Amino acid sequence: MIHLVQIIQRFVRIPTGILAIMIYTLIVYLIYLAFTKYIPMLIHQTFDMIQSVIDFYEHQPKDADPVLQYIHNYIERNDFFEQLQNGASIALGYLQDIGKMAVAFAMSFILSFFFMIEKQKTILFSRLFLKSEFSWFFQDLYYFADKFVNTFGLVLEAQFIIALLNTLLTTIALAAFGFHQLLSLAIMIFILSLIPVAGVIISCIPLSFIAYSQGGIRDVVYILMTILVVHLIESYVLNPKLMSSKTDLPIFYTFVVLLVSERFFGVWGLIVGIPIFTFFLDVLKVKKIPNHSPREIDIL
Repeated sequence: MIHLVQIIQRFVRIPTGILAIMIYTLIVYLIYLAFTKYIPMLIHQTFDMIQSVIDFYEHQPKDADPVLQYIHNYIERNDFFEQLQNGASIALGYLQDIGKMAVAFAMSFILSFFFMIEKQKTILFSRLFLKSEFSWFFQDLYYFADKFVNTFGLVLEAQFIIALLNTLLTTIALAAFGFHQLLSLAIMIFILSLIPVAGVIISCIPLSFIAYSQGGIRDVVYILMTILVVHLIESYVLNPKLMSSKTDLPIFYTFVVLLVSERFFGVWGLIVGIPIFTFFLDVLKVKKIPNHSPREIDIL
């Protein structure tokens, strides 16, 4: 939010407090719009998408090709619908975690609003800790906080922007191919895009399954080619521009970090694992991250 305010103030000279109120009011309105209009649409499209896939395999045509026949027989042998119900139960468990994250997001949103309203006052007050009797302790605390913001925050921000651009490009391609339930697919692609490297591979599975149910092998080839092109754009354009040297990790280390972070933090570890690992690399001086912290919040 601080970066957004700084960008706007480069073009329009508006006091920080007034600009913060305007931005947060707009965000609250967009959240209200999402809950009242787009989330019901998302739920409806998701159920329609699942139902269309189920109907497709329940009413298999007699002249189905061998690939479809093999998939149908495999589903019958492995009791696909029972597994789908078990998967739905797991999904409900994840929804509870999402509820906790929503509460944390709401609290963070409120705290960031009050910080932006009284930014200068908060900064001046924070400087008093660095001049107190226990200044040595607060200076160490500030050092790690600065490292955390400079690595975890910026890497997560770049990861979010890359996921957003990946979602936009892939959704445009899906619309061109005539896919339905684009809102549900876009949400799924965005969530998977937040997982570095592995998210691209994981997204191939449900997208290929849906593509085959709608248009056969031809649509599957189109989808795989689209994902390949988007991944190339991410690897050779977005990552060098946005990530720079922040997360230039070997693929082996990336997958190891994802596996370990998922073990300790659950599904959210797939998203925050790489930023946390980058933070420790910087703190331990294994791989130094250039300082890009905003000057206005530098309390030293």
